[in-house]
Formats: sequence, C-alpha cells, structure tokens
Amino acid sequence: MKKQIIMLFMVLGLASGCSIRPKPIDYGHVGCHYCSMTIVDKQHAAQLVTKKGKVFNFDAIECMMNHLKDQDKSTMALFMVNDFDQPGSLVDGTKAIYLISENIPSPMGAFLSAFEQKQAAQNTLGANGGKLYTWTELKKRFKL
Repeated sequence: MKKQIIMLFMVLGLASGCSIRPKPIDYGHVGCHYCSMTIVDKQHAAQLVTKKGKVFNFDAIECMMNHLKDQDKSTMALFMVNDFDQPGSLVDGTKAIYLISENIPSPMGAFLSAFEQKQAAQNTLGANGGKLYTWTELKKRFKL
C-alpha cells in the first residue's frame, strides 16, 4: 500500500511539472535562447512552450522566429509574444497583429512589434508608419 501511495504522488508530481502554459519572463536576469542577450525589453520579448511544457524565452520576436527555422514546429504548443501596448503581457502570437516600422526599434533590429488588439496596431501604424502582418504573413516573411 505504501508503494502505491508513493507512486501516486510521483505521477501527480510529474503531471503537474509538465503543464503547457506560458511562464513569467524574469526580465533583467534571463537570457535569450537564440542570441543569449539578457531580456530587458518588456515590449518585444517572446516565448515558446513545447507540447512537453518546456519554455524558451527570447529577447525579441525576431529571435523566436529565427529559432523556429531550425525546429520541428509540430512540437510547439504555444507561441507567445509581448503586447507592445501592455509591456510585460504575453499574448497568443498566432492571434496577434504585427507591425514592422522603422520608427519603432526592437532589440535585434527587425523593427518588429506585436499587438493583441488590431485597433492598437492600426493606431501605432498611423503614428509611426510601417506595415501590418498577421501570424501567417509573418511566418512567410521569415520563411517558416
């Protein structure tokens, strides 16, 4: 009986440790998985979560996109990006609207920002110029 209880706790512990969800980025302390820069910019960071629950943090959306070029995309569960209008807030990257504007620098120089709300993206586009992209269009731009 004692062995069964121990096994039950082990299974529960393993199941809870592999949850598929985004994790808070420890800004200023964790490095980008792609370029190793310390992640400090709360408007441009990104995060991948695999189907096994492993988390990869990136200092810029372009780092995440470049990292994906060499990965089996079918192993990825979540594509998270910081909302430019809500610094530090991770949103679903597959539903975000993206703006490339040379008037808004991003950490690695792609001038790429993400927005959860289309209206916010359009307002920022109006104020700064550039071009809007959907997730599908962004993947094509990065040849994914």
